Amino acid sequence: MLQQLAQLTINGLITGTILGLTGVGLTLVFGIQRLANFAYGEYLTTAAYIAFIANVVFGLDLVSSALLAMAGGALLALLLHFLVLKPLRGRGLVAMSLITVGLGMMLRNVIFLVAGPQIRSLDIDQTRVFDLGLIRISPGQALAIGIAIVVAPAVALFLSRTTIGKSMRAVADNRDLAAVTGIDVERIGTYVWLLAGALAGIGGVMLAIVQGTFNPNLGTQILFLIFTTIVLGGIGNAYGALIGGVVLGLVMELSTWEGFAGGLEPRFKSVLAFVVLILLLLYRPQGLFGKERVL
Repeated sequence: MLQQLAQLTINGLITGTILGLTGVGLTLVFGIQRLANFAYGEYLTTAAYIAFIANVVFGLDLVSSALLAMAGGALLALLLHFLVLKPLRGRGLVAMSLITVGLGMMLRNVIFLVAGPQIRSLDIDQTRVFDLGLIRISPGQALAIGIAIVVAPAVALFLSRTTIGKSMRAVADNRDLAAVTGIDVERIGTYVWLLAGALAGIGGVMLAIVQGTFNPNLGTQILFLIFTTIVLGGIGNAYGALIGGVVLGLVMELSTWEGFAGGLEPRFKSVLAFVVLILLLLYRPQGLFGKERVL
């Protein structure tokens, strides 16, 4: 039972890191652009296919493929911002959110048409297992852990130490006050789309290697959990999203531990996340680390 607990903890940390990193991009977009981007899941999917093309079709290593996926995700986010979302700004939160729903459907169907519905996988041996005593880790999980160890602190340092990162947090916290202090809100808005796209890129690659296989529905399957993460951490709070993702990942995985009255069936983990979201909206809509605000 102790071995199962250790394994579930590792699984939860991996899942939570993916949710946290992708949640940072989504929550900053909402905080700065006041936009609930329901197409964000397709950014992850597109990045996973970019990594697949680089890794499997052209034979690049996984690290180079992941970097290309991040660049592709950033470019996609920036193009859609300038071509679609920015020209339609000012239509209201509900209208813009519905536009992103349609944009996500369009991107998903384009991926279906171009790549087909076949199940894909990156060039990594998922049959091997590293036995570390209490836990067993697949090569995909090991690579995801390595990416998380590098990317998560890098994102935290970027947001806390760099001028652009501090400006992003300032604009997300109070857009008008940030503008008064001399921050170029429009320029920061462009930067945040680049960051969100890059984080979606690395999140899509991590999700693809952890799952082992993926298809054009990859991002759709996790989008709800990413939104739950940003609500949990406090909408617009980047650090809250990082912590909220880890907390949600751990709660979902540990809920299946047999030590908890036999554990929850794994297929109900998403239901648990939905219950967490409902309770948050009922009793603490600003999230665990957010502040009360009028949207």
